[in-house]
Amino acid sequence: MGTISDKVLVCSSLKEAVISVCGKDVSVEKKQAVHGGDANDAYKLFLSDGETLFLKANSISNKDFFRAEAEGVAVIMQTGTIRVPHIHAIGTDDGYSFLLMEFIERALPKKDFWEKLGSGLAAMHKADTSSFVTDGKYGLNSDNYIGAGKQKNTPKNSWIEFFYECRLRPQFELASRHLDGSLIRKVNWLLDNLDRFLYEPEKPSLLHGDLWAGNFMSDETGQPMLIDPAVYVGCNEADIAMTELFGGFDRKFYDAYFKAMGAIPGYEERRDLYNLYHLTNHLNLFGSSYLSAVVRTIERYC
Repeated sequence: MGTISDKVLVCSSLKEAVISVCGKDVSVEKKQAVHGGDANDAYKLFLSDGETLFLKANSISNKDFFRAEAEGVAVIMQTGTIRVPHIHAIGTDDGYSFLLMEFIERALPKKDFWEKLGSGLAAMHKADTSSFVTDGKYGLNSDNYIGAGKQKNTPKNSWIEFFYECRLRPQFELASRHLDGSLIRKVNWLLDNLDRFLYEPEKPSLLHGDLWAGNFMSDETGQPMLIDPAVYVGCNEADIAMTELFGGFDRKFYDAYFKAMGAIPGYEERRDLYNLYHLTNHLNLFGSSYLSAVVRTIERYC
């Protein structure tokens, strides 16, 4: 048994993980399937001491997803700004990998839910990031995943260079099979001219990285919490852009965020360029149904 942070254990079995977290006399009495996610199997565990835990499970080959999720949650938790679920352990068992965390009994959102989510995200974006990136200002000290796709986080001192090298270019290399010669030329022009559209932020921000409506929830008190992060240090408006890609965020969220963070002049002109990363990732993961959105975005800037 080892650790990946001060509080997350790496265990060689689920039994070992439960004992390490709850005590040697505690065991799993029942597993109840929980629906809602599509990437992993999920279960509510009922323990012999009357407590409950939440278990995510996947194949052994996908065990690194749980390492990345645990590290991402730990990074957000270090900022002390917005709640994330406490992760107890990751590990492997008989033919599968797992992540063991606290079970959150969801409650209806409180009246101030959206305001708390907006102000909490702004506080996270304002938090100090110097301990999260070595030898650079942007990126992360380890790679992780955006959905099922690999996400490079190689540290860079320039945000524009990072977005080029670690976000758009890797996605377009994967997507080249979907693109004709004319579109590839436009992509190359756009990549070579990112500095016409993007800017270097005054300070780097810790980003959730995959901030769509499925990756936040209300906790047992009706207050907001973030789940399933794809964290890295970047420009704060990249997170805000993704909240607008698929919708699902109340106007009160944006009002509270910008009240705390301040206005972002010119953001609307950059929003679709940030979301091009996510659209191209969806193209690579899910196929040509996303091609038209990718093409429209490329042609907007070219």
